[in-house]
Amino acid sequence: MKLLTNPMVLRMGLLLFAAIAAFGLGLFLIRRLRKNLVLEPEALNHAPLAAEGLPVHAYHAVIQQLKQQKHELTTQQLSERRKAKASDTLSSTILSNLSCGVLFLNTSGLVRQANSAARKLLGFASPVGLQAGDLFRTATLRPEDNSSGWGSEASVEQALAPALAGKSAIRGLVLNYFTRDGESHVLEVTASPVLAEDASLMGTTLVLTDKTAIERIRHDQKVHQEISSELALGLRNSLTTIAGYAQQLACSRDADLARQLADGIAHEAAQLDRTIGSFLGGDRVASTSS
Repeated sequence: MKLLTNPMVLRMGLLLFAAIAAFGLGLFLIRRLRKNLVLEPEALNHAPLAAEGLPVHAYHAVIQQLKQQKHELTTQQLSERRKAKASDTLSSTILSNLSCGVLFLNTSGLVRQANSAARKLLGFASPVGLQAGDLFRTATLRPEDNSSGWGSEASVEQALAPALAGKSAIRGLVLNYFTRDGESHVLEVTASPVLAEDASLMGTTLVLTDKTAIERIRHDQKVHQEISSELALGLRNSLTTIAGYAQQLACSRDADLARQLADGIAHEAAQLDRTIGSFLGGDRVASTSS
């Protein structure tokens, strides 16, 4: 009893109790802290937060949406490329089957594209890279056939200058063209500037139409008309002479004069027969050669 009532023993007992309580409390806090440290990574794995406070599954949804948009954009680009390729193939097929020559010149006046008809008419294996002046170096204008008012002293390059500069289209430009092999063609040229959506010049297209056969037919018709006029004049003169001889023969009582008039009529009839035969023979030759 004296020991329990001793103040020193009581103090030591209180200190021991406090130490035990502090140790127990510290042990409890350490276990709680360790448990929290174990549970925290599991919680982060189940519902982690981004730096901005958004959950990761929201980012996954955004990423999936971006991937889907990228896939759709790629598919659309492939589709547009296929359409452009199909359009180029269709254009190339159409141009290659055209009887008219088609050329495209860039803003510098250089030939960038030419279909097979243009290469054949101009006599070039490939006119790509040539200037308009070099392309039509051997060509001369036909002022009698041109509606643009250019004289024969002007060059083809000068006549095409407004279209090459993008100012205006040139139509009805007819020229004599000579290939390097010596072949001659009569070509009708139509030049049209190609403008972009912002009205800027992209280049110029040239359409070449072969008028050689038409010009040959026109020339033959002109010659035929001249021959027909000469023939008609000769026939008229012969008929007039024959009519005059016939009138004299009807009024004459002289046998010698009648014989001379009859010989004159026979001569004019033979000349008339030769003239008509020559004309008909020329028509047969012309029709056979055509």
